[in-house]
Amino acid sequence: MATVSGTLAAEDRLRWIADRLAAEGTVTIAAAAEALGVSEMTVRRDLEELEERGTARRVRGGARAIGPEPFAERTQANAKAKGRIAAKLAPLVPARGAVAFDASSTVMRLAALLGDAQDLTVLTNGLDTFGALNGLPGVEPLLTGGRLEPRTGSLVGPLASRAASQLSVEVLFASAAAVAPDRGALEATLDEAEVKRAIAAGAERVILAVDSSK
Repeated sequence: MATVSGTLAAEDRLRWIADRLAAEGTVTIAAAAEALGVSEMTVRRDLEELEERGTARRVRGGARAIGPEPFAERTQANAKAKGRIAAKLAPLVPARGAVAFDASSTVMRLAALLGDAQDLTVLTNGLDTFGALNGLPGVEPLLTGGRLEPRTGSLVGPLASRAASQLSVEVLFASAAAVAPDRGALEATLDEAEVKRAIAAGAERVILAVDSSK
């Protein structure tokens, strides 16, 4: 790792670390401190800031990049764990009423487990989830609309958030890009987070479905 001449200002350090994360996927505190000519404590504070911005997730000794993953890749990752999670969620889905599914690959697996649905409306911002729900007996899927995020297959933006806020649901089933004990669920993009917040605002409760990789 090349050494940077001189000590960089905070925003320059953050940009440098973000560039390394984008290029390599991970960065260690020790290597970043040496390259930037600052203390490891300074790098830790920088990583905390990047985690707050949703571009990094701190791990032991450094951080790894957080970014939108293609839906096909997310579907294959930790497939067995996601299947077990969906099986545990299924009994929590009512046969009637209105619920919401986010665009996650974990929650999409619920579509195959709605055999008891009789008059169930399901709001989602996930194109793949909508496709999995469409045509199921006793299920009326609703798509939020909005701008397609091609990397994740989800619909985001002001239109998606506004549409999501118009429907009150009994429960929102959602996953997350990461989970932090002190900050809760984190998303890979601000747009994705805004849509989930809009749906959650109209939900009586939110059930978060994440596997150990988060």
